[in-house]
Amino acid sequence: MSLAEASGPLARHLLVVDDDDRIRELLKAFLSREGFRVTTAAGGAAARRLLDSLDFDLAVFDVMMPGEDGVSLTRWLRSQSGGTGRTPVLMLTAKSEAEHRIEGLQVGADDYLGKPFEPQELLLRIEAILRRTAQRAPAAGRYSLGACAFDLARGELTREGAPVRLTEGEAVLLRRLAQSPHEPVDRLELARDTVDPSGRAVDVQVTRLRRKIEADPKAPRYLQTVRGVGYMLAPD
Repeated sequence: MSLAEASGPLARHLLVVDDDDRIRELLKAFLSREGFRVTTAAGGAAARRLLDSLDFDLAVFDVMMPGEDGVSLTRWLRSQSGGTGRTPVLMLTAKSEAEHRIEGLQVGADDYLGKPFEPQELLLRIEAILRRTAQRAPAAGRYSLGACAFDLARGELTREGAPVRLTEGEAVLLRRLAQSPHEPVDRLELARDTVDPSGRAVDVQVTRLRRKIEADPKAPRYLQTVRGVGYMLAPD
């Protein structure tokens, strides 16, 4: 692994993980010329160590790697607490790996790019993800929900400053939705964290959360249903 020279104190820091030495170095050289600070790793184990010790604005994971693949690495990343777990991920996949692209998005990747690709398209996709991330990032991980507020790092909900009691299931659900605000999350993905994979437990938890958050639970403003998909948190 290697670390490129930063182009300035505010250079955005990217992690590129690919077992192909040639691709890894080409991406490092190209992205460094575009003004990014680039750290590279040859596999999942090295990437985990870097993610544990450094802050990154975005990670680029190759899907097909020996040992831990990009899907497994993304799943691990999304399980981490704080800002590390919210690091945006762009996956690089062979065009024939449709099942990997779908699985990658399901476990929390923000976008994917099929190989072979043009470097300029990679740059545009990275910039698009970084713009979306900047637009939705709340100050210190705190979301305003009308009279309520949710602290993502602590998993705590308050109403006008007073704590609101959440069950463990409600806290897990709200935290997952808060990790991708203003973006729908698949109902069955949410159900994987419950005892009922059919999604019925999620529906019950959403109903309970709306009673705690919404001024009118029957006409929710913040915890919205996305028909045919699942649910979405829409903070102020």
